Amino acid sequence: MTGTLAQGIFILSTSSFFIVNSSAGDILSPNQTIKIGETIVSAGGVYELGFFNLGSSKNQYLSIRYKKAGGVIAWIANRDTPLTDASAALTLSNEGTLKLLNGTNTIIWSSNSTKSSKNPVAQLLDTGNLVIRTDDNADQGDFLWQSFDFPDNAFLPGMKIGKNLATGLVWSLNSWKSDNDPSPGNFQVKLDIRGYPQLFVYNGSARYIRVGPWNGVTFSGFPTAVPVNIYVDEFRFKEEEIYYKYELFSYSLLIRLIIVPDGRAIRYTWTDQSNKWEPATFIQADYCDGYARCGAYGTCNLNSFCKCLDGFQPQNLEAWRGLNFSEGCVRATELICSDRDDFVPYSTKKLPDTQRSVYNLSMNLEDCRKKCLENCSCTAYANTNITGKGSGCLLWFGGLIDIRDQEQSEHVFYVRAVSSGPGSGARRIVLMVLLPIILILTVVLGFYLWCVSKYRKRNREGELIEGEIDNEGKDLPLFDFRTIANATNNFSNNNKLGEGGFGPVYKGILEDGQEIAVKRRSARSTQGVEEFKNEVSCIAKLQHRNLVRLLGWSTEEGERMLVYEYMPNKSLNYFIFGDTKERASLDWPQRYNIINGIAKGLLYLHEDSRLRVIHRDLKASNILLDYKMNPKISDFGMARSFGDTETEAKTARVVGTFGYMSPEYAIEGAFSVKSDVYSFGVLMIEIVSGKKSRFFDHPSHNLNLMGHAWMSYREDRLLELIDESILESIDQHEVFRVILIGLLCVQQYPEDRPNMSSVVRMLTSNNPLPHPKQPGFFTERKLVEEYNLSGNEADALYNLVHSSSSNQTVTVVEPR
Repeated sequence: MTGTLAQGIFILSTSSFFIVNSSAGDILSPNQTIKIGETIVSAGGVYELGFFNLGSSKNQYLSIRYKKAGGVIAWIANRDTPLTDASAALTLSNEGTLKLLNGTNTIIWSSNSTKSSKNPVAQLLDTGNLVIRTDDNADQGDFLWQSFDFPDNAFLPGMKIGKNLATGLVWSLNSWKSDNDPSPGNFQVKLDIRGYPQLFVYNGSARYIRVGPWNGVTFSGFPTAVPVNIYVDEFRFKEEEIYYKYELFSYSLLIRLIIVPDGRAIRYTWTDQSNKWEPATFIQADYCDGYARCGAYGTCNLNSFCKCLDGFQPQNLEAWRGLNFSEGCVRATELICSDRDDFVPYSTKKLPDTQRSVYNLSMNLEDCRKKCLENCSCTAYANTNITGKGSGCLLWFGGLIDIRDQEQSEHVFYVRAVSSGPGSGARRIVLMVLLPIILILTVVLGFYLWCVSKYRKRNREGELIEGEIDNEGKDLPLFDFRTIANATNNFSNNNKLGEGGFGPVYKGILEDGQEIAVKRRSARSTQGVEEFKNEVSCIAKLQHRNLVRLLGWSTEEGERMLVYEYMPNKSLNYFIFGDTKERASLDWPQRYNIINGIAKGLLYLHEDSRLRVIHRDLKASNILLDYKMNPKISDFGMARSFGDTETEAKTARVVGTFGYMSPEYAIEGAFSVKSDVYSFGVLMIEIVSGKKSRFFDHPSHNLNLMGHAWMSYREDRLLELIDESILESIDQHEVFRVILIGLLCVQQYPEDRPNMSSVVRMLTSNNPLPHPKQPGFFTERKLVEEYNLSGNEADALYNLVHSSSSNQTVTVVEPR
């Protein structure tokens, strides 16, 4: 990528358009009409509004185009609904709403003005902005509606890209599908305001190019530009809105900035001297523009591909040598957090992704450094304005991603590093000496307090478990108790990550610096020896990027502990069921990536692993998220494995979580791969809606979440089902398709549900989908008030009471 945004992004190649005669005047008054063949012209004769067609197409579009400069289209109102007859008309109502009517007087587009006025007029300005205003405020700029609030594919001087925080209005650009089809294409330009605001180009729901944050001169993804005197840039942080725009000093020069159908960004300029549009490409994706190409702490160079930042090394050296850089880099030496940590400056690179950052626009750079030192989670800092005006402070937390070499960049960021200053080595030696002594004393004290008889009994039990775990489980390392105790600071509450049905989970760091998560069985746990043996034996045979990796286990000292790779971003339920801020931090593209990852993990369990594995407890809390928010299925204590010829089984001990269990499993104890498919369908709808299946409540009906989703589908109200916190980031077609796939997965009868290979195909293609049948556990919740049960508990209990099976044992696993 080269050039500033104002110097050039987002332009469409010149197309030929059908020219019509224009009428005089730039105003449309109430009850006046513009018909095909008629136009209004801006006061300076720059733009005209009328009905025009594209190329050889006969479809008509209500458009604003340049009157003299080649007749090129600048904005289209009805880009999704072209006119196919010659009797269309545009009119302004007495209330101040523009309405586009076809030959049958059907409204196919309107301005949907939120304000009304007694004396409205519509006016085409010399900026190319079509506005509705009162007849007496021509110079005040207080518009009832304006076309600049609804950009097409062109970014004209005076337009904004950003968000109005007061109204929720988002200003973004959408490419056309083709030069002859202006309906929305694959590429979109948006300002992401999570963390420090930054500009993105999206390809569908995927991040295509991160143009970066504004640095006071340009966007970080562009080299610092030489100032020019034909326009002025403006990036505003206001209480009610955040946006970027640019204004021309003189309208004798025309500029069009457009994103074209193939995702390139081109600038066109027109002068009377040249008498033609001069194109210049400013964004054309190269290898290093691929989002997060080199993973965390990796930087991309077009000549040498990916390399790690100073002090870091590839997390997976074998994959790195095979040119797979997605796992990124990790610190070569673990940080010992202190207020004397060093910071390594980087000045010729694009700033890292600021999605997980915080900022203060009034703080200077030295105070910013001190602020970062105060928080051990702070990984880097920079100023927000390289011009020195206020400086500002930008702090990063977590891994630094999407960095690339950019020789002309003047924006410096500082990455936290192991201290090399005076006294640091001595402090490290003292810590290395003292910490083991403290830990040893703590362990000795624990042994002293330990009941000898209980110790011997539990130790014998541990030896028995070791003997019963199969050979493949024994391939995993056996950790000794002391190693795990040291790693978790003797199971300190400060290291505790949470607690589930098995027991507490602790974060630990092994002596080689590797981060781990340790599940330690508690005395109160309802899960016993069988679940422990099952998890070790089962997960030892499984290797997939969307399954959590078991590193080892321990039964020493009578304990039952499982050692896993550490997942820094907790579990999925923390984000989708959290408060508004937490839910909003997981936008739709991330949720869609998580859905796809879970689907691929389940497909591996069901069809691609050495044994067919049924998880039996798939839910949001059992989906863990790694540094890059990739999902990993965890907790295989309830899993069952089948041979090649087995497809289903029955049990008298039903285990799982209410709200996720399929009807045939909860009622009859019958489970199969289709039981997991049902749970996955519930999970998909939870991810889309941000609502828990177990505790869903709706003021207008007594249906559970699956019933609510089903009725939303039947009544064509799917938009109401979507989590409000992600509405601005969704691809509506994509999210509706996911809901439909979810409903196919939760159909009542197993034979109607797709298998996971079909689900993955549905998620990765646009092939037509069948209509789903009624889901299981759809019934109204009659038992809720009487027994104070949640909706799905009532559904399950109702079906169990009325089933013919009377010898069932139901074990409910509570959410963790």
